[in-house]
Amino acid sequence: MKKTAAILFLALFAFASQSMANSGLDFTLHKLESGVPGPTLLVVGGIQGDEPGGFNAAALIVSNYTVTRGAVWVVPNLNFPSIIKCSRGLHGDMNRKFAHIDPSDPEYRTVEKIKRIILDKQVDLVLNLHDGSGYYRPNHVSQWENPQRWGQSVIIDQESIDVKRFGALGDMARKAVAEVNGHLYESEHVYHVKNTRTREGDAEMAKTLTYFAIERGKPAFGVEASKNFPAHLRAYYHLNALESFMKAMGIGYRRNFDLAADGVLEAMERNVAMSFFGNKIFLDLRNARSRLGYFPVNKNGGLDYVPGNPLMAVIDTNKRLDVYYGNRNVTTLEPQYFEFDEGLGGVAMNIDGRKRNVPFGRIVRVTDSFSVHPEPGCRVNVIGFTKPGATDESELAIARADLMERYSVDKDGGVFRVEVYRAGKFAGMVLVDFLGAQAPGPAMADSGFTGIHAEALSRFMRESEPATSR
Repeated sequence: MKKTAAILFLALFAFASQSMANSGLDFTLHKLESGVPGPTLLVVGGIQGDEPGGFNAAALIVSNYTVTRGAVWVVPNLNFPSIIKCSRGLHGDMNRKFAHIDPSDPEYRTVEKIKRIILDKQVDLVLNLHDGSGYYRPNHVSQWENPQRWGQSVIIDQESIDVKRFGALGDMARKAVAEVNGHLYESEHVYHVKNTRTREGDAEMAKTLTYFAIERGKPAFGVEASKNFPAHLRAYYHLNALESFMKAMGIGYRRNFDLAADGVLEAMERNVAMSFFGNKIFLDLRNARSRLGYFPVNKNGGLDYVPGNPLMAVIDTNKRLDVYYGNRNVTTLEPQYFEFDEGLGGVAMNIDGRKRNVPFGRIVRVTDSFSVHPEPGCRVNVIGFTKPGATDESELAIARADLMERYSVDKDGGVFRVEVYRAGKFAGMVLVDFLGAQAPGPAMADSGFTGIHAEALSRFMRESEPATSR
């Protein structure tokens, strides 16, 4: 396989044409392949939609890690509809459907697809990430610290299985627990191994994803962070456990952030962005207003987009486009429908006295003012700017003070949309940023997405077919 410095981003069950009005929210599989021989780890997040520590940790592996030996396959959003709704399960608990699921169950196709991935001959070990209540303790301490709780534990169904590699489940779990316990923020955050002894008669655990894998000769573990923590602290503990398992398996990796609670929080807020219609439009949504009006949509081709994060999706609801990041509605787009022009790739602009050719789908920093050079047959519309009698806003020098703040993309009133139309058709959009907060560096002017995920998005592939803890 080809060796790559970034992630190989393969969405087997991706958003079919990204038109959410007519298709479900299907999970995605992301294969981080190093090209160097080694084992393959499968990480699953989001089997229960109200457990953001697990699915955010899985998403961070996709967008912020590079595998240098072996491979890591990640499904960060297995129960995507439940993630959006912040529900344990819209159609019941998906993690109780692996022993048997009726073909009439709305989640039948999802469960059968993830089963096939688990059983793929390349997969050597499976981790299922959860957020559990309280703190698991081997002995009763209090209401929130006792053997019936799940948080802060690595779960095994049995001590070992008879396979050539990674069959010593108890030993691997204890090693992971020891490593996580070396990086605790508080002593009460301590991890323990929880053995459910499923084969000995635990009927509920026999229905789970991990036991499905165990019964078929695939080493599998549950990893639980406590629901008592904010999502980023849960994700921090998940990532410590994940890295322990990768090391134990001999998988090499790099990450591009500090593994600390603050570092995880910062990484979770990267690339909360979307590119639309072949990068004609780019929106950085980290600090977006709750509603963005007059959003151009192709009247002939439906909604097409690429998310900057595998937990992002657009839901077409009652003539609105709700943009979600996990279970958070980051903004609502109010669409305007146009025919699209495919022949124009960008626009010439004067930015603070310097002429630049800016491709569509970019953010440019502006200190004082900008103007758009006129193009024959084209009309410029700067959202938030008005001048009596002006139907084309090219050639006009526009400063921040000339723009109505309520039309900005961001809540701080610094980022505005510059739209270009040719012969009445929408050609593309550029964002101008007067504050610099949305543009972390010069690369932003050349690419809507930053960091490792920028290269990953260029490999985003779609398949036309739709696709309290434990």
